[in-house]
Amino acid sequence: MIIIMDESEQLMYGTQNYQNIKYTENPSEQTQIELVKNDGYIVQVIKNPSEQVQFEAVKYDGRTIKYIKNPSEHVQLHAVNEYGRSIQYIDNPSEQVQLEAVNGQRSVIKYIKNPSEQIQLEAVKPNDIYL
Repeated sequence: MIIIMDESEQLMYGTQNYQNIKYTENPSEQTQIELVKNDGYIVQVIKNPSEQVQFEAVKYDGRTIKYIKNPSEHVQLHAVNEYGRSIQYIDNPSEQVQLEAVNGQRSVIKYIKNPSEQIQLEAVKPNDIYL
């Protein structure tokens, strides 16, 4: 069953129960953004979320990246910046994404498959605040 609603109805219906959004035909991007701002995990039921919707979801919680197919590097960077261990949910993270994750929390190296020498060195680098 698909329900056709205007934007304000979509938002109200979606906030009542985030699962409702999957029954809404073509929810507007603004509706999607507002919903993920309130609960980033809603991204898992949004079909083909835009980069802005993805960004708002990982801003809410970096772990929501596990529900996003093919997130942009920008979204990946923000996810690992918000929650370093979210790198475990990213397929083939770029060197920059890996570096950002390790700089934020060195122990996340255990979630990186085949880290480069640079990433390994960064993970064991002495922390300047203790010197």
